[in-house]
Amino acid sequence: MRQVIGVDIGGTGIKGLVVDEGGTVLAEAGRETEARLGREVILGQLHRLVKELLTGHPEVGALGIASAGRINADSGEVVYATDNLPGWQGLQLTQWAAAEFGLPAAADNDANAALLGEAWLGTGRGKPSLVMLTLGTGVGGANMADGRLLRGAGWSGGDWGHSVLVPGGRPCNCGKRGCAEQYVSGSALLRLAREQTGSTYTHGREIMAAAGRGDAAALAVLERFTADLAQVIDNIGASIDPELVIIGGGVIEARAVWWPLLAGKLESGLARRVAAAELSNRAGCFGAARLALERLRRDSSVESYGSDKEEMEYG
Repeated sequence: MRQVIGVDIGGTGIKGLVVDEGGTVLAEAGRETEARLGREVILGQLHRLVKELLTGHPEVGALGIASAGRINADSGEVVYATDNLPGWQGLQLTQWAAAEFGLPAAADNDANAALLGEAWLGTGRGKPSLVMLTLGTGVGGANMADGRLLRGAGWSGGDWGHSVLVPGGRPCNCGKRGCAEQYVSGSALLRLAREQTGSTYTHGREIMAAAGRGDAAALAVLERFTADLAQVIDNIGASIDPELVIIGGGVIEARAVWWPLLAGKLESGLARRVAAAELSNRAGCFGAARLALERLRRDSSVESYGSDKEEMEYG
């Protein structure tokens, strides 16, 4: 079976998988993004990760890239990005990848890729109407109807992280105020915990561990966090009415602690249609691999059509 690489570029880490057509993982690697050091450092980390995977699997036929930001899935250009990935806006991702590795490449927004992964191999299998929320450094979102991603005219379809949750609220790095990302991302959770408890938490895992021990202050933080998340999900339910809302991203790893709090705040009918991502934080890699497989299939179709056409004209 054909093999491809799927990579997922986030604000804190880059993950990569070698996957075959059946979704079997053949190799895995990761790097810190080091986003604060700028675009060239991020690309350097990505290059090293892909090279590592290619060294062990030289038969890989294509590369799929999932990235934060709005991605023109046709051209592979990052048409908009916040400072979570500084200098990223305007980057021609697929052109860069093709030049660096000599492979056909495809790129899409990381939440779109995560939804593709979950629809292929995860929680969304067999369900054509889906919404994805990824809760990590930021908040990503993606919509699927009739089995097709709704990317939008400006490539911002499903950008739930930058829908306004609190009018006039916290300033967001997108230029608006009160965006959902400022309240329900992993970064927002960490900031909220520091503000409400006065603690010097350094990672969300510490908050979850404290709440798991029954710490009242940490539990109060999660009550506030899940109330805001429930409002975001309720708004999605009212506007899209999907078969399933899939929650993914780094925050989902500690769902045993906070998921019951969320479920209790959702409207009962909608609560039954909210599920955790089965592929955890690898969903974006699987979706990127799916993009790469689709690129190979498109290329094969074009080659077959060109060959048939040539035979008709010159045979």
